[in-house]
Amino acid sequence: MNLDNQLIFFFSALGAFNSVVLSIYFLFFDQHKNKSNYFLGGLLAVLSIRVWKSLFFYFNPDLSKIYLQIGLSACFFIGPFLYFYIKSKTQEVAQSNRLFYVQILAYLLIVLSIGFLYPYEKNTELWGTYFYKIINYQWLLYILIAAFILRRSFQKMISKKEKLGYDEVWSLSVFFGVSIIWLAYFTAAYTSYISGALSFSFVFYLSILLLFYKRKKDFVVAVKKEKYSNIQIEENEVKQLLEKITATLHEEKLYKNANLTLPIFAKKLNIRPQLLSQVLNHNLKKSFTQFINEYRVEEVKQLLETHPNLKIEIIAEKCGFNSNSTFYTAFKKVTNTTPVKYIRNK
Repeated sequence: MNLDNQLIFFFSALGAFNSVVLSIYFLFFDQHKNKSNYFLGGLLAVLSIRVWKSLFFYFNPDLSKIYLQIGLSACFFIGPFLYFYIKSKTQEVAQSNRLFYVQILAYLLIVLSIGFLYPYEKNTELWGTYFYKIINYQWLLYILIAAFILRRSFQKMISKKEKLGYDEVWSLSVFFGVSIIWLAYFTAAYTSYISGALSFSFVFYLSILLLFYKRKKDFVVAVKKEKYSNIQIEENEVKQLLEKITATLHEEKLYKNANLTLPIFAKKLNIRPQLLSQVLNHNLKKSFTQFINEYRVEEVKQLLETHPNLKIEIIAEKCGFNSNSTFYTAFKKVTNTTPVKYIRNK
């Protein structure tokens, strides 16, 4: 193996190896135990299987056909995991996840049946032509469905007036990453077979950089908050400020603005952002986001009762939530139930 091939193998394998480690973490060791991370772990796992198959076959064309069959079969699950990851990040997913299990079990039965009736070793041409095309188009179908779910996020992405929420940024990152990998494999006949594995490593590490950038940004914000944590405010002044905050929110309903930030609200109140942050954090024991979301949730509850025919997601957007995932999390935190159950119990 020459130096060029060694470098190609190294960079391709590095991304695939770290993806396996990350998928194991999300599936078995993640303390948050949320559905999104399970779906992301599953997505990384099946993508890793596909990439490892490509990697080994590229450097060893005589690789056992069973590995080729496993690698291609894993592609049947990329689409469903992508779909349910995006859905869990942008919409409420039923607790039972019945649809997810039905799809996964259906594809598992299909894969096992095809593998048993038409093993790759005895049906190389069938797998290399028809099955390969079916797999790619099935993968593409789920990408298109995911794109439809993310249509609101795409609008925000090109809009100068609206900002993407954290969950939306991650959903778009995963969506574009999977789409790039699909395109690399779909065009491999015209480029290089190893392009899919290289694309995977590129997308994987780009996403990791995005994560660290976001964490660093959050850390800087936390440091700034800490800087003003020891400011002492008179009790009488706190009372006046809270009355002013409450009155302004009730009268002007500023929380309906999805782009409302602490500096914008502080400017409206004609006070320093640090002072507003201090009052909320130390006197109410709430972050600005948590405080505003509570008002939004109360507005949602009213609209759910007065406008029962409106979709929950539309109501959430009207009340200032720019992400369905953020809305469902905030609603559950405030009411200790989901919007659907809340409506049902009314």
